[in-house]
Amino acid sequence: MLTVPLLSLLAVLGLLIGSFLNVVVHRVPAGLSVVSPGSACPACGDPVRPLDNVPVLSWLALRGRCRSCAVPISARYPLVELATAVLFVVTGWSFGLTTYTAGALVVVASGVALVLIDLDHRRLPFSITAAAAVGVLLTLGLDVMLRGPDLVVPALASAVVWLAVYGGIWLVTAGRGMGLGDVALAPVLGLALGWLGWGPSLVGLGAGFAVGGIVGIALIAVGRVGRRAQVPHGPFLLSGAALGMFAGEPLWHAYLSLAGL
Repeated sequence: MLTVPLLSLLAVLGLLIGSFLNVVVHRVPAGLSVVSPGSACPACGDPVRPLDNVPVLSWLALRGRCRSCAVPISARYPLVELATAVLFVVTGWSFGLTTYTAGALVVVASGVALVLIDLDHRRLPFSITAAAAVGVLLTLGLDVMLRGPDLVVPALASAVVWLAVYGGIWLVTAGRGMGLGDVALAPVLGLALGWLGWGPSLVGLGAGFAVGGIVGIALIAVGRVGRRAQVPHGPFLLSGAALGMFAGEPLWHAYLSLAGL
């Protein structure tokens, strides 16, 4: 378990990464660079001053409005920053000062961006998925050098299972059940969860479909969508993976206990 100072550093890092993710969510779907030009008000075009670009605090100080034209700034920006900070702290709390924490932080940051993009545009950009894959593979490789290759086989096998499940659904439904973005992301999540063991991997895999089913039924029940409406699956895929990552082991043991295994 990390100390309070290290968790505080993770919180600050999460706020900064969250601020960057807001840029990623806006620019990547549009095919724009995430590096340049600098941030500017979408209404008046004035560049955002450095003091107005401090995560959460600047939004509060400006009362949620542009300094130049007073147009409201969406509350989603500070909420994304706060959510990323919370997830970073939870990750550090869960896995401590380990190689896995570094890989998990990459998955968490990528996941935040992918959830928002999928909700906004119904797509999961391959560039973000590829970045997450590279991060997980690099940290897994480092972990192998530090602790040996024992986890390589289950991690790779888990990735294959996730790919087989999502790829199979994509083939059977001719792409109507989910997009290729989901299929590409699945083995990356399977690799990250398989690194923890088969319990977290299988819980994460099943939870994605369970959460999707529950939310879908609820949306139909309240009349938000029709029975044939297509709801983006990426947020369910990623929320299931998060459940597997942070609570998969105890949930798996609870399931085995209930099943008498």
